[in-house]
Amino acid sequence: MCTFPRAFALLFACTIPAAAWAHAFPDNSSPHVGATLEAAPSQVKIWFDGEIEPVFSTLVVKNPAGKVVSNGRGEVDATNQALLETSLPKGLPPGEYTVFWSVIAHDGHHTAGHFTFTVK
Repeated sequence: MCTFPRAFALLFACTIPAAAWAHAFPDNSSPHVGATLEAAPSQVKIWFDGEIEPVFSTLVVKNPAGKVVSNGRGEVDATNQALLETSLPKGLPPGEYTVFWSVIAHDGHHTAGHFTFTVK
């Protein structure tokens, strides 16, 4: 049995850029993860470390009772496809809010998660 094809395949796999296997993970958010805010924000934004697919990416915010309070399912920014954002209604009452996100990277990989922030 010849090992040349296996060796060639291994060498080829090692030369493929890491970005080819990349997933999109959050890089930053506003409000920040776990933040305690004096006033309710008007938007929630999450910046990712790679571009995401607008059609398959969602961002929703739920109140302490589990009801969705964000407007819509979130949108990818037209000028920065690594930014997912949603708006919030004015005057959110005090409480802990949970941000749920789900994205598909341009390479097709799915990632999802959630975090909280609190309004005093």
